[in-house]
Amino acid sequence: MWQFLLLLGTSLLVTGGRCQCLSEYTEMFAEAGSQAVLPCTCRSPSASAAVVLWSKDLEGTVWRKGKSGLEHWGIGAAQRVRCPHSEVGAGDYSLYIKEVREEDSGKYTCMVQDREKNLSKRILLRVIKVSISPPAPVEGNKMTITCSVSPWPQEATVSWMLNEKRVYPDSADYVLSKNQASVLESKASAGMMGNWSCVVHKGRKQGKATTALTVRGIVNPSSSSAKVYAEVGSAVTLPCVFSTGLTPSDTAWERLDTSGSALPLSPSFNLTSLLSLPPWDRSVGVGQVGQGDGGRYRCSGTVEGRRVTKEMQLVTAQVLSNSPSTQKAPVSLTCHLSNASEVTEYEWVRVTYDLNGTQSESSVQKGRVLGINRVTDRNSGEWACRFHGKKGVLGNVTYHLHLMSGLMRDNETGSSSYVAMVAGLGFFLLVLLLVLVQMYRNYRRVRSTTAVCVFLKSTLTWKIRF
Repeated sequence: MWQFLLLLGTSLLVTGGRCQCLSEYTEMFAEAGSQAVLPCTCRSPSASAAVVLWSKDLEGTVWRKGKSGLEHWGIGAAQRVRCPHSEVGAGDYSLYIKEVREEDSGKYTCMVQDREKNLSKRILLRVIKVSISPPAPVEGNKMTITCSVSPWPQEATVSWMLNEKRVYPDSADYVLSKNQASVLESKASAGMMGNWSCVVHKGRKQGKATTALTVRGIVNPSSSSAKVYAEVGSAVTLPCVFSTGLTPSDTAWERLDTSGSALPLSPSFNLTSLLSLPPWDRSVGVGQVGQGDGGRYRCSGTVEGRRVTKEMQLVTAQVLSNSPSTQKAPVSLTCHLSNASEVTEYEWVRVTYDLNGTQSESSVQKGRVLGINRVTDRNSGEWACRFHGKKGVLGNVTYHLHLMSGLMRDNETGSSSYVAMVAGLGFFLLVLLLVLVQMYRNYRRVRSTTAVCVFLKSTLTWKIRF
C-alpha cells in the first residue's frame, strides 16, 4: 500500500500535479440490499493501462488492477464488488457493490495512476435501511418502524412516506423517537399497509430506503367504511377474510344499531356456509336480501390473543314505481338506496334482447327518477338503474316494466263494448227471425184460406149443374 502511495506521489511531482481530481471528497447514500456505485472517473487516453486501487479504511484493499490488467480482490465486501472492464477502458473506475449491507458503510479511497493523470478520491458511503418490528404485526398491536443510517449523519433531517405520500412530520398519528435512528411508533392498522419509505436529507445529499408493511388481521373489507351494495330480493355475500394462514377463534357476526349495540341477524343470513370455507375466510352469505336488511354489520375474531373486528355496511337498492290508473297515465320509476352517501350519479339504462338472446344496453338519461309519459311497446321491458361513485360503478338494480298492466283496464272497457254490441246484434237478429216466422205463418194462413174458398166455390158449382 505504502509503495503505491509513494509511486503516486512521485508521479504527481513528475507530472506537475496534472490530476484534475486530486483529493476529491464526496458522500453518498445507498439502500441496504441495493447496488451501490461509488464514482471514480478520470478520463485519459491511456486509461486502460492505469493502475487502479480501491481500498477501505481499517480494512485494506477492496479491489486492485495492475498495469498488466491483472485484478485482485480483497476480503469482506470485496467478494461482491466489480469494476466493469468496458468502463475502465473509458476512464471510469467506479466501484459496483452488489447487495449492499450495513457493514459495507464507511470511507473508501479510489487511487488511479497512469502516464498522464493521477487521481485520489475519497468517498463516504452511508447505508440506509428500514426495518419493522414485529415483521408482520397483528392489527391493533404496537409496532415500530426504524430507519437506520450507518454511519448516522449529523444534522440530518428525516421524513417518512407511505405509498409515496408524506405522513411524517405532516401527520401527528405517529410518535417519533431518535437515538442514532429515526423510529416511528404506532398501533398496527390496515390503513398502514403498504410501502414505507424513509428519506434522509443532509445538505444537498438525499438517501431513501423502502420496505413493505403487512398487517395481519381482517384484510377484506380493507376498512370499516366499506359498503356492500345489493338489490332487494337478490343474494349477496358480506366479506370477512383474515390474512392467509390465520385461524381466528370465536368468530362472530353481529348487526349494529345506530348506537353500536348488537341486534339479531335476519333469518336469511346463512351462517352454516362458514363450515365449507377455509379457516381464515369467515364471509357470510345472505340468501335473499330484504328491504329491512340494510345497515351496519360487524365481523370479529380472536387472533394471537387480540380481538380483531371490522365493520361494513349493507346498502339495499330497489326501484320504486307509481301505479298509473290507465295506460295513458305517466309512469315514474325511482332508484332508491338505503344509503346513498357515496353515490355521485344515477344512470337509467334500457336493456333489450334479440332473437338469439344477446343482450344490448342503451343509456337513456341521468338522474334518480325516470319518467315515462306512456307505456308502449317501445319502452316496456327491462330497465336498469346504475349508481356511480367517485371510483366508478357501485352497483345496479333492475325493474321490469310490463305493458299488460297498462292494457288490462282498456281491454276490459273494450270487452264490455264488444259484449254489448254482440248482445244488441243478437237481439236484433232474434226479433227479425220472429218477424219472419210470423210473416211466414200469415202467408201460410192466407194461402190456406184461399185454397178452401176455391174448393168450396168449385163444389157449389158442381152441385148446381146437377
